[in-house]
Amino acid sequence: MSRAADAQRLLERAASAYAPAAFSSSLGAEDMVLTDLIAREGLPIEIFTLDTGRLHAETVELIARVQAHYGLALHVVHPDAAAVADYVVRHGRDAFYISRELRQHCCEIRKVEPLRRALQGKRAWITGLRRGQSSARADLPLAGFDAAFNVAKFNPLAEWSEAEVWAYLGEHKVPYNALHDRGFPSIGCAPCTRAVAPGEDPRAGRWWWEQDSKKECGLHVNGDSPHLPVRVTSV
Repeated sequence: MSRAADAQRLLERAASAYAPAAFSSSLGAEDMVLTDLIAREGLPIEIFTLDTGRLHAETVELIARVQAHYGLALHVVHPDAAAVADYVVRHGRDAFYISRELRQHCCEIRKVEPLRRALQGKRAWITGLRRGQSSARADLPLAGFDAAFNVAKFNPLAEWSEAEVWAYLGEHKVPYNALHDRGFPSIGCAPCTRAVAPGEDPRAGRWWWEQDSKKECGLHVNGDSPHLPVRVTSV
């Protein structure tokens, strides 16, 4: 069975055994694979994306392109405006460059809290994470339980390679972020993401001024338990 068929079956299991299910899309290459799989089969999985207010123009443009291509409405979740304004007044709009603490606080306001709201009432959270994206994700399970958000968490592309992701996008003519063609393998907020050089770690362009090799924004750092009652070890 193909990688795509395996991922499709896991999505179907998440949608049926853990309804209501939601897929958080960053609009990166991996997430476009999952968007295509969900839309192609009309799976009952809500697709949402976090508009932090600091996204690249290319990412914002892709939201409209995806909605037009698939004829579906992406649920766009925004950070709390008052919390953003308070951060800017207290620390400065780009204070995340000053310290890791202020960067993580910005991520908490613009990403983590909106995600928490988006997942309220959901039983399954689907992501486009892959083991090959970083050393911090090397042991990523296909499915687990995220205690921080109190939700089952499914990673249908955990075992995929980058080449397999791009092969799928090409074969199915899936729209993707134009920044990928400009050296951005991983795309986050505009001031916190840069292009990487050939051979450089794919995550090197994220928060590049920090020295920690396991850089995360706070969405996926909770040491998920791999235990779920639904069988996923052999999809």
